[in-house]
Amino acid sequence: MSEHANAHVLNGPELKGMEEYRSLMDVFHAAVKQYADNPAFTCMGQTLTFNELDRLSANFAAWLQHETGLQPGDRIAIQLPNVLQFPVAVFGALRAGLVVVNTNPLYTEREMAHQFKDSGARAILILANMAQKLEKVLDRTDIEHVLVTELGDLHGLPKRFLINAVVKHVKKMVPAFSLPMAVPFRSALKLGASRQHREVERQLDDVAALQYTGGTTGLPKGTMLTHCNLVANMLQARAAIGPGLDEGKEVVIAPLPVYHIYTFTVNCLFLMETGNHSILITNPRDLDNFVKELQKVKFTAFIGLNTLFNALCNREDFRRLDFSRLHLTISGGMALTKAAASRWEEVTGCPIAEGYGLTETSPIVSFNPIDSIQLGTIGKPVAGTAVKVVDADGNALPFGEPGELCVKGPQVMKGYWNRAEETVKVLSGDGWFHTGDIAVLQEDGYIRIVDRKKDMILVSGFNVYPNEVEDVVAAHPGVIEVAAVGVPDENSGEVVKLFVVARDESLDETSLREWCKKELAGYKVPKHVEFRDELPKTNVGKVLRRQLRDEETAGRA
Repeated sequence: MSEHANAHVLNGPELKGMEEYRSLMDVFHAAVKQYADNPAFTCMGQTLTFNELDRLSANFAAWLQHETGLQPGDRIAIQLPNVLQFPVAVFGALRAGLVVVNTNPLYTEREMAHQFKDSGARAILILANMAQKLEKVLDRTDIEHVLVTELGDLHGLPKRFLINAVVKHVKKMVPAFSLPMAVPFRSALKLGASRQHREVERQLDDVAALQYTGGTTGLPKGTMLTHCNLVANMLQARAAIGPGLDEGKEVVIAPLPVYHIYTFTVNCLFLMETGNHSILITNPRDLDNFVKELQKVKFTAFIGLNTLFNALCNREDFRRLDFSRLHLTISGGMALTKAAASRWEEVTGCPIAEGYGLTETSPIVSFNPIDSIQLGTIGKPVAGTAVKVVDADGNALPFGEPGELCVKGPQVMKGYWNRAEETVKVLSGDGWFHTGDIAVLQEDGYIRIVDRKKDMILVSGFNVYPNEVEDVVAAHPGVIEVAAVGVPDENSGEVVKLFVVARDESLDETSLREWCKKELAGYKVPKHVEFRDELPKTNVGKVLRRQLRDEETAGRA
């Protein structure tokens, strides 16, 4: 049980090991030295050992240092799906002292332009499939250096040519683009191999990554995650999850995107630091090929989220897999339903341990002890972490009473990038981060989430912020007013539903959805549209999203 500092705060155990590291680079160097010949990452049948990851990331660091004017602290955007280039680029950039800006490859041009400009990124590594979008927004950014990579670039011959040719010429997944200054990633690695990189000293308080999140409102903000934040959360993951792992011997399925903070911390840091082998799944939506990949691997651990567990358990080919070695399944990113957890355990024989976190907490706040899982909770605070729930006036509430969950610990962000006013709204002077989630602290040390951030919509584990969707829809000339809310969906947990007041009857759902597709990533595009004569509002004219959600819930009951 967690030790209680007082009647209203839950504290995790003491955090140990921070004194071993000055930065993430110390973590990396220790891992590649200890596990040199072990497999680190595999993707589409190609494996990088820790030695190869060390060598290639050093080559990339050398290219960045000798062939660009980038200085420590400058930002580099990395816009890739789960491919081997990702860990190479991340650790290469960090070795050069740069700040990594993880970017969703599903982003539209508008979303890309905002993130690149806001972060001040001076360089980008992008998959060729998305390069046409970059071409269209480049002049709206500060990007000076462009690297382009193709899907199979880190595979050997002839497989590399085959993968890249199929993607480009057969599947037609690479629209033509013109970026004359772009450097092929393979060329950068080759040139870097002929140069010597310089190790850059970074301190724990230096920013390592800008991870974008919208909080609950407005355009996405860059969350400043320091070397301290990420090292601490890696050690917290080791303390919470590590006892269930055989270091250096686990084979872990990683289907969730590495640009997402959940997988970034767990797979790129914690599992790398413990010498374990991550199997990167490039496109988990392609369930046919996903299961074929699983058939080839004797996996021991699986990291996923509720919708993926459901989708896989509904497949006969998945249910026929050999789960005899699977002993750890971790859920995060969205709420785990008891039905999904029960089904997964029935199919695989392995229970699911659910955790909780946010971008602003690097992300892990709490985790269910592997040997004492309590379904329906998000577990106990991880090491070095204090949690409390407060009322509307900020007063701590006793156990059993719902209130806003607040978190304090070394994994809590430094703040929002260039958003001091937004930072002080959620981060108190004494270090408490206000999550916006409503929770109950139990006497036994476990935490239950009873309501999410009031307006945020969670689609397959991805945050969708109503303000952003509404801004896009409101720009349509046929729209007078709009409200976006989340509604339950069997496949993705939630989807976006619009309530629209139109200027005339000619506006229809199809045209609105097409409008959104031009400006929003696919998971943000509304699935349902309902036209109304007016929207419910407060006495000061603010649209009552909660009332619309309640009406929707009542209508489905």
